[in-house]
Amino acid sequence: MGDIATEGAKGLAATLGIEILEASAERVVARMPVEGNTQPYGILHGGASCVLAETIGSVGSALHAGPGRITMGIEINASHHRSATEGHVTAVATQLHGGRTLTSYEIIITDDRDRRICTARLTCALRDRP
Repeated sequence: MGDIATEGAKGLAATLGIEILEASAERVVARMPVEGNTQPYGILHGGASCVLAETIGSVGSALHAGPGRITMGIEINASHHRSATEGHVTAVATQLHGGRTLTSYEIIITDDRDRRICTARLTCALRDRP
């Protein structure tokens, strides 16, 4: 997977327990535990889903950008379809657009029973490393 995928699982992603399972510019797969990432009602926090989505979309974008370039998330949206209360959620980011200055990914998050929890879209800007 390389250094970019390893870097993607640091900081906030590590705090939430995000584990990257597969990573390429076209597709990134990760999982995250529900436990520890819930809101007061015991269900998966929508913000945790957004962090998961932005993490793996950004990893894909960085792999697309390549060495000497950086990626910055500029827009994310998410629709939360159902709740998760236990186990893990799995996220799959699929590249929708891979250009010179922008990338876009669709991220689908499912529960352990393969039910869709959330659908997100992330757009990242690509720039030369300063």
